[in-house]
Amino acid sequence: MSTFLFDKTVFGPVMSRRLGVSLGMNLLPNNRKVCSFDCIYCECGLNGELGDNKDVMPTRMEVKERLAAKLIDMQKEGLKPDVITFAGNGEPTLHPEFSAIINDTIELRNAHCPEARIAVLSNASRLHKKEVVEALLKIDDNIQKLDSGLKETILRLDQPNYAFDLEKTIAQLVDFKGQLIIQTMFVAGELEGKDISNLSDADINSWLDALDIIKPEKVMIYTIERDTPYNSLKKVPLDTLKAIANKAEKRGHIVSVSG
Repeated sequence: MSTFLFDKTVFGPVMSRRLGVSLGMNLLPNNRKVCSFDCIYCECGLNGELGDNKDVMPTRMEVKERLAAKLIDMQKEGLKPDVITFAGNGEPTLHPEFSAIINDTIELRNAHCPEARIAVLSNASRLHKKEVVEALLKIDDNIQKLDSGLKETILRLDQPNYAFDLEKTIAQLVDFKGQLIIQTMFVAGELEGKDISNLSDADINSWLDALDIIKPEKVMIYTIERDTPYNSLKKVPLDTLKAIANKAEKRGHIVSVSG
């Protein structure tokens, strides 16, 4: 399937399945993906698949100026975002000035659209960085990825490009003391003749056990909506997602489902 990159630092607003009217923030280059994961379902494609190495990340000042200009333009049109969302072409917390950019965004949000939330979609790979954690604690929606409670499934689906340690990651998520949202992508299908789904009883039960330990304020589960790098990946039926959500709800978790 064809995939795409976000070609602007500030894009949208767009209607998000999970967040509402979202003004997107891309702290990565506009012509290539930069990520500590290489998820097989990523709508931005695989690392190194698109673009080249010439484009660089925008500077803190460029981000601030572009966001301010966009918010002013939206005000003139009588528009307000529900949320300012950091996502884009990879992992936003990889930007070396991520913490300062969050401070600037809070300042601009308070000045132009104080009712809007600030969200970060992250894969939890940078939680060893104190400044990243401190920045995430300042925002409204700290959304962290956890696609399974089994390390082998995460390695297969998310393909971290570092020495991934699931137990350490869960411990870092626990350190937020509930001030986070867990986001999980459920996928079906196969890759190179092997099943790649994270729908087995072992996956679901270990994921539920992890949620019990992390105690997030909310859980978001969803499935493929846009094109992915592989044609063999399949969307999970809504009924299946709801059944998974029901299991989590029985354990006391608040769950939203996007099919």
